[in-house]
Amino acid sequence: MDEGHIGVDESGKGDFFGPLVIAACYVGPEHLAELEGVKDSKKLTDPMALKLSDQIKRVCPHAVVAIGPAKYNELYAKFKNLNTLLAWGHARAIENVLEQQPATKVISDEFAKGGHAVKRSLFEKGRSLEFISAVRAEQDIAVAAASVLARAEFLRRLKRLGEEFGMTLPKGASTPVLDAGASFVRKFGADKLVNVSKTHFKTFENVKQRAGV
Repeated sequence: MDEGHIGVDESGKGDFFGPLVIAACYVGPEHLAELEGVKDSKKLTDPMALKLSDQIKRVCPHAVVAIGPAKYNELYAKFKNLNTLLAWGHARAIENVLEQQPATKVISDEFAKGGHAVKRSLFEKGRSLEFISAVRAEQDIAVAAASVLARAEFLRRLKRLGEEFGMTLPKGASTPVLDAGASFVRKFGADKLVNVSKTHFKTFENVKQRAGV
């Protein structure tokens, strides 16, 4: 790495329960020695991601945009497109890092298709950035650091959300999620799902069916 740049990534996009979290992180040559062990969060255990996120926060300029389920559902209804919502969140996270640290380049995963949607969502300060979107962008250290920050914040918020309702809310959208969702509906009612889940998922209807609603 010749110069510093910003990486951006998200977590929670495919999880029925919990928030959508987008993180941006600036990594320069001066930070590399402190980031040993940082890699794509999908290759880390949850405890490792949580531990590494504290390390990254101490070292690197960063920003985390966490969109809780109720707000997420409200924004999804407005944007009617997940990529548009993601672009908006990416842009906010990038702008927040630029407030702390000047940069000329941003690297993201390929959802952004060249970054056009994100660029359109950026304010003036971010519009001059070189925006690179790539398959397996998490191989870049700044994107990997952002992925760890996003994953750790997702895990913390999912845990808090479960504690708020007195039950465990599983990750993903598999059978344990359907079981937990049906249990939630029986306990609190289907109308409360908006506060803990992403209601545009097919899982939403499956959960209600399983709960007999």
